[in-house]
Amino acid sequence: MKGPALVLLALLTGLLPWGLAQTLYLPLDDRPPNWAPCAWGLVLCPPKAAYRGPEGADLPGLRAWLLATPGERLVASLDALAYGGLLPSRHLPLSPEDALARLGPLLSWRVRHRGELLLFGVVPRWDATRRGRNLEVLGRLAPWASLAGVYLEAVWDDAVRGSPAPQEARALPYPSRPGADEAGQVLLLRALSPGLRVALVYEGEGLADRVTPYEGLPLRETVAGLLGSAGAQEVALAEGPDLVLYAYGGQDPRGALLDLLHLMGRYPVALADLSRVNRGDPRLMAYLQALGLYGRLFAYASWGTPANNLGSALAQGGLALGDRGGRRERLAEAYFHYWWGEVGRPFVRAHFPEPLPEEARGVAALWRAPELDGHRVALRGLEFPWGRSFEARGRLQLVPGDRPVRLVE
Repeated sequence: MKGPALVLLALLTGLLPWGLAQTLYLPLDDRPPNWAPCAWGLVLCPPKAAYRGPEGADLPGLRAWLLATPGERLVASLDALAYGGLLPSRHLPLSPEDALARLGPLLSWRVRHRGELLLFGVVPRWDATRRGRNLEVLGRLAPWASLAGVYLEAVWDDAVRGSPAPQEARALPYPSRPGADEAGQVLLLRALSPGLRVALVYEGEGLADRVTPYEGLPLRETVAGLLGSAGAQEVALAEGPDLVLYAYGGQDPRGALLDLLHLMGRYPVALADLSRVNRGDPRLMAYLQALGLYGRLFAYASWGTPANNLGSALAQGGLALGDRGGRRERLAEAYFHYWWGEVGRPFVRAHFPEPLPEEARGVAALWRAPELDGHRVALRGLEFPWGRSFEARGRLQLVPGDRPVRLVE
């Protein structure tokens, strides 16, 4: 199904409730961190059929949906429209001129619907065969950054030691920072809740100055870039922040727990677990669960790199301030991703080849439903959106704690 047919399908199935949602979101791809906001009830997204996993997006379908859909603002991935997503952007043979032409509908949308544009492009990682082409496109987009109603930034993807990406990004004449898969969430915070006042608290001395994996920067510079992307303002605790972002480095879980107990009694707290890449710290999670504190958080993230986790925690915590009902659902999702990194992914990798067979879903039997704000989190289904073990999507249900329920199906 292509082009206008996707738009017609969306209209017929009620996916485009005109006038109800004013913020459009065009994700980088359909992996869980990027696609997740489409289920939060805060934004309008393209039809899911327009995204086709690692094959890349249906570009005529995305363009047709975009031009047919009005809104007050649009948060969009440049790589999705130009190349079909992050993976195709690394290797797709395409000239810079053709890539730029594919981005033209963004300006057409702004003229047609008079909405604000918030755009992000990815500075490719070291092993992308089309690095030069992608950098040329990002450089030639510089005039867009000076247009009224347009915010443009570049994020760099997985900068291992010695990667040129940080220097390449800094050479662009518009904002840049590390990260990629959290970028859509962060720009949604900028779109929906600009001016958020955030206090940063770091676990332990020296964490703010630590150069973190895949970023190539001291952590405090990564944080500053994220706050800039979110349109947020860093303030001191004494100034009464809207949100506290707590960066946990894995040094002392008991000490971090005491920090969190103190902070949560006074402020909304979002917790970014930076102890390991793509995995959280089971010691800290055990403390949070045992004392019933996990459900009091406004956000938690441990699924990715430090920038991924900080950005997700910041964005979801900030959005939860105006969406208290959605806070528990986001915490349930965050716990699922913690569980997948700690339990699900290691088990699946040890027992199944990729692409993962249907039998791999049996890993759901290892789920132990956590308690969350008086509820239990039931895992009703499990899928592998890209057929690989790196990411998984859980179908979750919050069940009142006093109601007997089969917690895994």
